[in-house]
Amino acid sequence: MDAKCVNPFIDSFTTVMPQLGFCDIKLGKLCAKTNEVSGSGVIIVLGLVGDVRGNVVYMMETESAKKIASTMMMGMPVEEFDEMAGSAVSELTNMLTANAATCFSNIGIKIDISTPTMLKGENVKVKMSSDQILCVELIADGIPVEINISFEN
Repeated sequence: MDAKCVNPFIDSFTTVMPQLGFCDIKLGKLCAKTNEVSGSGVIIVLGLVGDVRGNVVYMMETESAKKIASTMMMGMPVEEFDEMAGSAVSELTNMLTANAATCFSNIGIKIDISTPTMLKGENVKVKMSSDQILCVELIADGIPVEINISFEN
């Protein structure tokens, strides 16, 4: 997979997060993975269809998800990752992926996205749609979010 496929997701993160109240946006690690990703905490999966097909999987620790939900809800304390916090974080991934789809459209690649599916737990494994996964870590106000992108060949 071409590393340029990551740029629309990076651009989306750096555009959307400040609109939601996050100030300090940084690029973390960039790496390649095989056909499965795993993690603990909050994992949100979206499907991609159109000119390219695939998946995008957002992963974050539960404490990170609570901090993101709190910022999205104008600083309201989030003591536990409940339905409202889950809805906020799901909507964030929907906004990020939709914005990335718009970035792809601007370079002539049409993509539609599915609704987000949220998973929570320890050692959750997600089988991706291809054997090539590009992973980018983005950090908003010190809160890391891992984005795993997989396009079918």
